[in-house]
Amino acid sequence: VLYEDENVIFLNKPVGMLSQKANREDTSLVEYLIEYLLDSGQVTREELKTFHPAVCNRLDRNTSGIVAGGKTLSALQILNEMFRTRSLEKYYLCLVSGKIKDGQRICGYLKKNTKTNKVSVTKEKRETKEALPIETEYTPLFVSDHVTLLKVHLITGKTHQIRAHLASTGHPLLGDYKYGSKKWNDRYKKEWKIEDQVLHAYQLTMPGMKKELENLSRKTFYAKVPEVFWKLIKETAWEHGTREALEVLH
Repeated sequence: VLYEDENVIFLNKPVGMLSQKANREDTSLVEYLIEYLLDSGQVTREELKTFHPAVCNRLDRNTSGIVAGGKTLSALQILNEMFRTRSLEKYYLCLVSGKIKDGQRICGYLKKNTKTNKVSVTKEKRETKEALPIETEYTPLFVSDHVTLLKVHLITGKTHQIRAHLASTGHPLLGDYKYGSKKWNDRYKKEWKIEDQVLHAYQLTMPGMKKELENLSRKTFYAKVPEVFWKLIKETAWEHGTREALEVLH
């Protein structure tokens, strides 16, 4: 739990956990949230018959970081609307292949293949209604000989957007076998035991707010990066003299 009050709760989801159920038999972050609220006496099983607290944003199973949840119907509706309209700001950290020296705001079109659960990204709009416009903004925090740590502002939020969009520019995420280089990933997997894409939902910045969520107005919340991710950051950044700039990440 990163933050909670009587209306909302912000959680740091670990790698390997579903945000919401994909199948009936699954256990997801929502089930852990409900058990937490029951154990802490914030909700009763009788109350769950009429309203279920839930999460408002979904991360891939193997992406870690901030997930926002609503404890009340009103809070859930307000948060859902903010995610829908993109009035709050979402930032991620990721390690990508190659050198990126300057920040950019990149645009494109994304199309999902439901059979393979994989998306494709193009710069130009295809003649299909399934291709959705996407925008991704990133800033390099440090650059080494072979890898760059990016802080990514997710402007739109589509399936696998960060992973596929950056891969389409020639900079796939470390550990991402679906969109990246198997040879490069295998090397880090052997040395660092990395099994999944190194992608973490790091920061959530709220807009100006009123009424019951006014206490969240313009606040920023952070989720500590997983230990393996932090070790990779530290090892690479320390080598290149950017220690001071990265202290805040831990």
